[in-house]
Amino acid sequence: MFPGASEYGVDITVDDRAVENLLQASPNDVDAPPALTFARNVFVPLTTACRYTCTYCTYFDPPGQASLLSLEEVREICRRGADAGCTEALFTFGDDPDDRYTEIHAQLEAWGHDSIHAYLREACEVALEEGLLPHANPGDQTREQMELVADVNASMGVMLETTAEVSAHAGPRRKVPGQRLRTLANAGELDVAFTTGILVGIGESWRDRAKSLLAIRQLHERYDHIQEVIVQPVVNNERWSDGSPDLATMRRVTAMARAALPEEISVQVPPNLAPAKDLIDCGVDDLGGVSPVTDDHINPEYEWPALRELEDIADYAGVPLGERLPVYERFLPQDVRTDEFDGLVADGADDDGSDGKRDWISPTIRDALEAADPAGERYRSVLRGETTTATR
Repeated sequence: MFPGASEYGVDITVDDRAVENLLQASPNDVDAPPALTFARNVFVPLTTACRYTCTYCTYFDPPGQASLLSLEEVREICRRGADAGCTEALFTFGDDPDDRYTEIHAQLEAWGHDSIHAYLREACEVALEEGLLPHANPGDQTREQMELVADVNASMGVMLETTAEVSAHAGPRRKVPGQRLRTLANAGELDVAFTTGILVGIGESWRDRAKSLLAIRQLHERYDHIQEVIVQPVVNNERWSDGSPDLATMRRVTAMARAALPEEISVQVPPNLAPAKDLIDCGVDDLGGVSPVTDDHINPEYEWPALRELEDIADYAGVPLGERLPVYERFLPQDVRTDEFDGLVADGADDDGSDGKRDWISPTIRDALEAADPAGERYRSVLRGETTTATR
């Protein structure tokens, strides 16, 4: 059992033999992908307030300095993204601000909201109005919080980071692995297509990395909801000076991710943080969300590569590069998927709804995908593989 798992009601036990087997995985044991994908997005840093104080993170600001975007600012960012041909609005912010952030809570109250999730819902609605599909990463969430915003998101996500207790999660407000796992389980129970990942180099051991990957696999086997797993190295910044994992480490852990996860889950590396060219043969098949408009607000010192550089990575690997939506096609119902789709359909994606479960995509997101407007046409052209890495 992982730290905090019983407290948060998460029933996950990783078999020691599975851990030992995964620790033997190497790049020689996995296949290079037949193709690479990426999503064209904008970063929308809704708030920099965070209840945690992780020692490697430059994203959060202390109380009194944290920002909160207005809906007008959200709209302007999304409008610029839509004009640049983006399909995804990536909402990033620190985990639900705690009571120390009095100014953030006061501003939310002044704008008529009693929580950051209530405000996130309105911000996602703005993104949809401007022609982008929301993909929100609000950190740890209760089932009730996630349910409040799930229907206005095409997909959601949170980095598991690690199932180990590490000193990098320092201070009295430290991340608890069990709570993180609970968030992943909540997404499965609510039929939310979900992105997660591990953070490499924050003090975890090789066994911890194996356990984290196997925990993700176990939750996916239970709910069939994980669409991609990010293998992200920690990087030096103004708060972290302990270095990044070397290439050999990244190659081995990436291969472990590919070996641990079923084929329908993509393995992703962020091309502005990891040596993507040297990792493709380790099983990487996705380069994540890349923005032609906004900075990586989580890692502002590490600029996004130009979209043409993604083509260089694909050319180096000898595979084609294609654009995707923030929700993977396997989660779409049959009448929305393309005729060419030949992957594994997510469990229940083609149900008629008679069992009372909602679809992986809500009526709101379906309407956006099928709309007879420029945004709907853009989404469908991405599905059909008709876009290029050039901006429109």
